[in-house]
Amino acid sequence: MQTKVINLDNAEAGEIDLNDSIFGLAPRQDLLHRMVRYQLAKRRAGTHKVKGRHEIARTGAKPFKQKGTGRARQGSWKAPQHRGGGVAHGPQVRSHAHDLPKKVRRLAMLHALSSKAAGEKLIVLDQAVMDEGKTKILAAKLKAMGLNSALIIDGTDVNENFVRAARNIPLIDVLPQQGANVYDILRREHLVLTRSAVEALEARLS
Repeated sequence: MQTKVINLDNAEAGEIDLNDSIFGLAPRQDLLHRMVRYQLAKRRAGTHKVKGRHEIARTGAKPFKQKGTGRARQGSWKAPQHRGGGVAHGPQVRSHAHDLPKKVRRLAMLHALSSKAAGEKLIVLDQAVMDEGKTKILAAKLKAMGLNSALIIDGTDVNENFVRAARNIPLIDVLPQQGANVYDILRREHLVLTRSAVEALEARLS
């Protein structure tokens, strides 16, 4: 499908032909949901931890004799029912990551790109290059383009001045094409791709 290309001054800079097999699919919410869950689970630290009864530094002696005290029998002060005892069935250090087939992950990426194109939230930029890394200048240009929340994806190499200028603008993210992922695409309202990003993504996903 044909899409117009604009530059940072919001002026037309030609057209580009987007691959329908990548940008023209009917978005499937189930695939996007599975992929977002996969990404968020994988990035969890999993460092939550409590001490079980075997880790408590207390005496291992029986608290008091079994019979004759009128109290309930007890075997250890480390047991969970005692103050200072171990926690029963508490969280332990573990990985929250789960498997998702590579084909499903690739398909989810296609549907994420297609969802932005279908919702008219996809913008193709001629190039993301700034002469100087000034946040004020770039913020004014993005505001003129109507971009309040956007993920900007460039080619393999991202212009250093552009990254520096965008770094302090809220809800604006900049990534190289190899860092493009479903979660970051969906969490911002607009997706902005440069010409080189479109070429690289089409080569990567074809």
